[in-house]
Amino acid sequence: MQVNCSSSDGGDDGTPTTPTPPVTPTDPVANEVEFWMTNNAGTTKLALQNTILGFSATANNYQNIDVVDTSTYQTVDGFGYTLTGGSVLMINSLSASSKQALLQDLFNTTTGIGVSYLRVSIGASDLNEAPFTYDDMPSGQTDTDLSEFSITQDQPVINMLKEILAINPNIKIIATPWSAPLWMKTNGSFVNGSLKPEYYGVYADYFVKYIQAMQAEGITITAITPQNEPLNPYNNPSMVMQATDQATFIKSSLGPAFAAANITTKIIAYDHNCDMPSYPATIFADAAASQYVDGAAFHLYAGDINAMGNLHNTYPTKNLYFTEQYTAGNGSFGGDLKWHLKNVVIGSMRNWSKNAMEWNLANNASYDPHTDGGCSDCKGAITITSNTAYTKNVAYYIIAHASKFVPAGSVRIGSNISGNLNNVAFKRPDGKHVLIVENDGGGAETFNIKYNGEWVTTTLEAGAVGTYVW
Repeated sequence: MQVNCSSSDGGDDGTPTTPTPPVTPTDPVANEVEFWMTNNAGTTKLALQNTILGFSATANNYQNIDVVDTSTYQTVDGFGYTLTGGSVLMINSLSASSKQALLQDLFNTTTGIGVSYLRVSIGASDLNEAPFTYDDMPSGQTDTDLSEFSITQDQPVINMLKEILAINPNIKIIATPWSAPLWMKTNGSFVNGSLKPEYYGVYADYFVKYIQAMQAEGITITAITPQNEPLNPYNNPSMVMQATDQATFIKSSLGPAFAAANITTKIIAYDHNCDMPSYPATIFADAAASQYVDGAAFHLYAGDINAMGNLHNTYPTKNLYFTEQYTAGNGSFGGDLKWHLKNVVIGSMRNWSKNAMEWNLANNASYDPHTDGGCSDCKGAITITSNTAYTKNVAYYIIAHASKFVPAGSVRIGSNISGNLNNVAFKRPDGKHVLIVENDGGGAETFNIKYNGEWVTTTLEAGAVGTYVW
């Protein structure tokens, strides 16, 4: 098109005029929302999308997820995994450079996914090579003064925790035993059996010595649970501890021992499935035990995640935690992505959990190591394939969609479930907002994120997960 520029020579009266700039197209809407997606097929994994997402005051007819930061709920402690002895063994099999790259990827809060919460076992879990405790004695012998107590067998775990703390000094650690020393148990076996009442005081001192020994190594244990899966007698190791017995142990021995030693590590009850919320309720209802208990921890191998919210409604001063859920070797990427985001991350957070944790951090392609009788198909978040190579599995992305974007100290805020779009929202300490959405439907869903009277419209594939940050 020819432009007539004669007017630039002067006006009708001969005075100079300013040239008129050519008309340019309207600038595109500025991108105001980061959108990170993992799709159901696993062909897109935690990828920043190049879609331009800008808020607008113009309404439309799409469904809304209303994010309301004046409605506030629990403060988040973090997201992560269990650092099992087996995980440490496998990660240590990597070359120094590959190991450091993996640890930075997992725990660096700037360049990695910022894992902020770890669970460790007090003694062996079933994902160690073999069971042990910190005070194993020959058959028929006891050690009531705990003179033989030692955490030396867990030195590889301790050393790796130090490496992790060098990357993220603020990481929180919850510790739990799979079994007491066998000489304290009714059956003298690593599998099944219960804690003998005459050893309640000694076992409480065992916890004290553990926390103090870890502190001497420069490792602060944020919280403990008295027993992993106290209603599971089948694992190796395992130990049964009924609710009334746990209440008695806490009020008569563990709580007073912590108080006498000036230990501030939190005592968290239960640490088992959502099908038995009556277990922690029994402890909360016992005033003598409850005074020492911060809250309760849950898994979801049975029951419904909403049991956590119901318990909160009855005992609103107690904190809740989600500490374990595994992905199986025969699971599908897309199926596990949907179910775990819906339940473990979104579900637990919407039901007042302060954290969300998947199970094992790392193992090999054969799901080793594990004890004889331990979990033989638990897939780690990471599979170590050689001394220089590893793969990231679905559990990595399940946690990463939260841990990378929702740091400790964030607060859950209001958001509504709309149709197939399961979601949870947070306000971070830096003032930014995060919305995690899982499309549980069979087709793509277009929807609005509505915030502060404006809308941003986005589409999420069937079975996909999106994290939105603004």
